[in-house]
Amino acid sequence: MSNPNYDDVFTTTIESRARNLRDNITKNIAILFEFERRGRIRPVSGGSKILEEMDFTDNGTYKRYSGSEALGTGISQVLTASEWAWKQIAITVEINGLEGDVQNAGPEAFIDLLSGRVTNAERAMRNGIAGDMYSDGTADSGKQIGGLQLLVADNPTTGTVGGINRATTNKWRNYTKTEGAGGGTTKAITTDNIEALMTEVYVDVSRNNDHPRLIFTDSRLYSTYLNSVQSKQRFTDPALANLGFENVRFINATVIFDGGLGGSCPTDHMYFINSDYLSYRPHRNRNIVPL
Repeated sequence: MSNPNYDDVFTTTIESRARNLRDNITKNIAILFEFERRGRIRPVSGGSKILEEMDFTDNGTYKRYSGSEALGTGISQVLTASEWAWKQIAITVEINGLEGDVQNAGPEAFIDLLSGRVTNAERAMRNGIAGDMYSDGTADSGKQIGGLQLLVADNPTTGTVGGINRATTNKWRNYTKTEGAGGGTTKAITTDNIEALMTEVYVDVSRNNDHPRLIFTDSRLYSTYLNSVQSKQRFTDPALANLGFENVRFINATVIFDGGLGGSCPTDHMYFINSDYLSYRPHRNRNIVPL
């Protein structure tokens, strides 16, 4: 028979590590770190779906007038909501009787084995969530979190996202600019033109003080941008740098390298993100907890 004391050791070990795991995941995934720093991790208490309210158009009663001229009246429908299904993630840590009682005998040996497997599980959880942050949400028959490939799609004119059809709702489409071998809007990206192309994108998606604050990119485009500014004075975000994230500034945005070995950003992509309009919404009671 297995040692019943192992149940208590196992449970307390998992619970103790879980307290740190949530913080470690946030600090080891650039997107989640930035979301937390900017107050964009907004836990949800429940509901059959996650509803994200948003204003999608200006109030239509704006009117220039003179004297006692009648003002614009009527209710302007300016708010709507996108809706999102819950997505669940679990990872299993297991010790069987043979390992716990025979092959890995003794309390110290058992704890070492368990600790090693929990550490591995934590790393797997971090890597999985980091990958999902860039996903299109189709893995495992749609059980995956919808990440940047869904929200900032290469082709934003098709598909239903958050219950809203992009094919028929122009305001629900993201901006795209595509690289190609030709000239014009599809020119190949080099160190000579990458700053101009990035500036064009930045300006096209900015209005007043609404502008991209984060730019996530892969190895090639990050290297191309970095090489283009090598001879200039460069600035980085010290908070990101202190956590080990390679980054450099572009206008008022932070360019974050999320490629390389094990990197999650899709090849040849730059995501210009205004973090004011994007959130990570975990359930309050199931945000990386032991089951």
